[in-house]
Amino acid sequence: MNLEEISQELEKIKQRNQKVENDKAWESSIARKILLMIFTYLALGIYMQAIDIDSPRLNAIVPTVWFLLSTLTLPRFKRLRTKHIYKK
Repeated sequence: MNLEEISQELEKIKQRNQKVENDKAWESSIARKILLMIFTYLALGIYMQAIDIDSPRLNAIVPTVWFLLSTLTLPRFKRLRTKHIYKK
């Protein structure tokens, strides 16, 4: 490998690392969580209305909140699991 090829490879690695960092930032962003809540609420509300549940807009709130809580607690469980598995 010559210097030019090494430089190109290094640039590719830097671009990949930037993409990975951006993806990680999105996964933990508040904007993503809000969008998940909105889409979950809308999907549940439409589904509940389609199956003729009383007050579908009100009843869609509870599962939406629980879904949000599950997304907030999963990173904690991931850290615990990683700590337990890689404690060696």
